[in-house]
Amino acid sequence: MIFDENYTVPKMIKNSAELYAEVEAQQKRVKNGQFEPVLYREMYQLGLDFGAALLSIGVKRGDPIGLICDNRAEWLYVDLGIMNIGAVDVPRGCDATPIDLEKILSITEAKYVVTENGTQVAKILSLKEKLPELKIIISVEKNAKEETLAEAKANGVEVLFYEDLMKTGAKWRIENKGKIEEELEKGKGDELATIIFTSGTTGTPKGVMLTHHNFLAQLDELPERIYLNPGDRALSVLPVWHVYEREVEYVILIQGGCLCYSKPVGSILLADIKTLNPTLLPAVPRVFEAVYDGITKKMRKTGGIVLGMFNFFVKIAKMQKAMSRRMFKQNACYSRYYTVFWWILCFIPWCLLWPLYGLGNLLVFRKIKAMLGTNFRAGIAGGGAFPKFIDEFFWAIGVEIVEGYGLTETAPIVAVRPLAAPVFRTIGSPLRGIETRIVDPQDGFVLGRCKEGVLQIKGPTVMKGYFKRPDLTAKVINEEGWLDTGDLAIMSIHDEITIKGRIKDTIVLRGGENLEPVPIETKLSESKFIKQAVVVGQDMRYLAALILVDEEEVKNYASFNGIQYDTYENLLESEVIQKLYETEIANLISAKNGFKMFERIAKFTLITKPFEVGVELSAKQDVMRFRINELYKEKIAAMFVE
Repeated sequence: MIFDENYTVPKMIKNSAELYAEVEAQQKRVKNGQFEPVLYREMYQLGLDFGAALLSIGVKRGDPIGLICDNRAEWLYVDLGIMNIGAVDVPRGCDATPIDLEKILSITEAKYVVTENGTQVAKILSLKEKLPELKIIISVEKNAKEETLAEAKANGVEVLFYEDLMKTGAKWRIENKGKIEEELEKGKGDELATIIFTSGTTGTPKGVMLTHHNFLAQLDELPERIYLNPGDRALSVLPVWHVYEREVEYVILIQGGCLCYSKPVGSILLADIKTLNPTLLPAVPRVFEAVYDGITKKMRKTGGIVLGMFNFFVKIAKMQKAMSRRMFKQNACYSRYYTVFWWILCFIPWCLLWPLYGLGNLLVFRKIKAMLGTNFRAGIAGGGAFPKFIDEFFWAIGVEIVEGYGLTETAPIVAVRPLAAPVFRTIGSPLRGIETRIVDPQDGFVLGRCKEGVLQIKGPTVMKGYFKRPDLTAKVINEEGWLDTGDLAIMSIHDEITIKGRIKDTIVLRGGENLEPVPIETKLSESKFIKQAVVVGQDMRYLAALILVDEEEVKNYASFNGIQYDTYENLLESEVIQKLYETEIANLISAKNGFKMFERIAKFTLITKPFEVGVELSAKQDVMRFRINELYKEKIAAMFVE
């Protein structure tokens, strides 16, 4: 490790502010849609000012502070201010529902909450009866309504504004010279930096406790794999409170890079790329998929010879790059690799395809690359699985996109494909200092390389535990300190990891949204027409469900409504029964029942065979999801045909 036990995130930021004082730390979006630079020395001082303001209103080391905000420059100053004094942020985005906020703020007993605007202030005040500890709400924007302020006063809650507090903090620092800097220096690496809640609104919330060392341990090697020069810009479109975004920011800031907040919306993202000309684009796979969709749709719309050229040159590029990967050892190796054989087999066709590839680059690929700017070095896909066809496309046309992997519980990065030596369809080898192993999903025995099993992690990035839930912590971290990821993986002979699937319940969509399927399935089972439901959608854009129908109820419905049919199977396929289930599902999994938009069921398939112990069910009669994925592979795949 390059960091001692007293090193913290604020001390890392302080060091960067000293090394890169006059370098741009941020490009801050202003009201007219333009950007203005914030230098490292300015960013550091703004963090100190906010920390001082918190001290002035009574915040103490270790206090949990709610931080409800979306991507904006002020988020970083607030976050740094909280950590500067040893307090602990409890973050969430502005899309958090009242149920979300009630859970995370009540569990942590937060007395202080920082919000983005008046809307969030009102949302939190509506929960005051369930948040008896709440004392102060701080709003970044000064737009709370008068009735909201009156309601706060009536409930004994003080509403303060960021702009005023920053002035208070600056004044307090003059009157208490060196005090905030002393608090920063008191920080220890094993102190909590944040508590990030991972579950959906309808699941049991799990507050992941992450220390400063959890975040900093990854920075021992990450800058070697994802490298920046001072002043290089990175476009950040991830939710700023998400653990992946947090670590991305630290990777950028330790190297003197520049943070530029954008949004994963096509028109905004492309406009910001044109304006800011970034070097890196860390994002969830859906963003890169959207770029791919945009390119291919534009080609199809143009049609004719342009479309023909595009398809031809992409096909040539994929063939040529596939040969390159075999010749230059850029594929994961699971047995002895005969490099000479591949050179003999591929060299001549590889050479013959090279001029065509160069022509394709000149006529087609160069124009695509220009959309990403002249400084673009790479994209980093994380927060969900990177689809093979997207990976193959960008690799073929010469746009570097590398895939990383991690969990909130590992702060989060376990591995990332290095820019300098990428291996196709892998996440690279584990970061320095992180141990990994593959175990049998049935008996837990440790497996060797090249065998598929459950990935387990051990090392300084592993969380301190789940907040106030030692029972849940014990379920995922054993006595030896190994964290069970619940992900199926295989390790090559060179230690590169390929994620193969998921064995635990949590589903991660392609956009990085984490959700628990059990509450959705439980709600669906409330319908008299549904005996059991299994929600699927890991690494997909949306959720789908296998619905085990209640035959008796369906037949009763048909009889009551005078529906004629010849076979039961044809009845289930009929438009009226399909519409029945569509309506049932939509009514149950809805906003009024506390479900988020990404938790909705987009497609479903009706099945009739009851689940059996030893087949689909465990001895405890729990659904074995990895078995469901195997047994119903074709039905599941059909629901995700796009």
